[in-house]
Amino acid sequence: MAPKSEPIQFLRAVRQLHRVRSFCALGVLLWAASATWTGWQAPGSRQMWVSVLLLAVFTALLATAGLSLRRLTVPPTGRPAHHAASHKTARPRQAHA
Repeated sequence: MAPKSEPIQFLRAVRQLHRVRSFCALGVLLWAASATWTGWQAPGSRQMWVSVLLLAVFTALLATAGLSLRRLTVPPTGRPAHHAASHKTARPRQAHA
């Protein structure tokens, strides 16, 4: 029998990869704008090449996060995943005498 923490860890990994993908997409947009602006102002300068290098790094990270998300499959549990917290009220447990 599979441990109960497996689906929880899977959902956490997917959530984390979505955040990483969003962050990398923002980085790609930022560095593309920076490389374009710097290339317009000072073509061939060191700042332009640094912007292009960082654009390449963030593009590679975005591609890696996208591929990782695509490769993940939903673990077969046979029942729908519950994403919300339980609606039961938490009461302290007492031992019976």
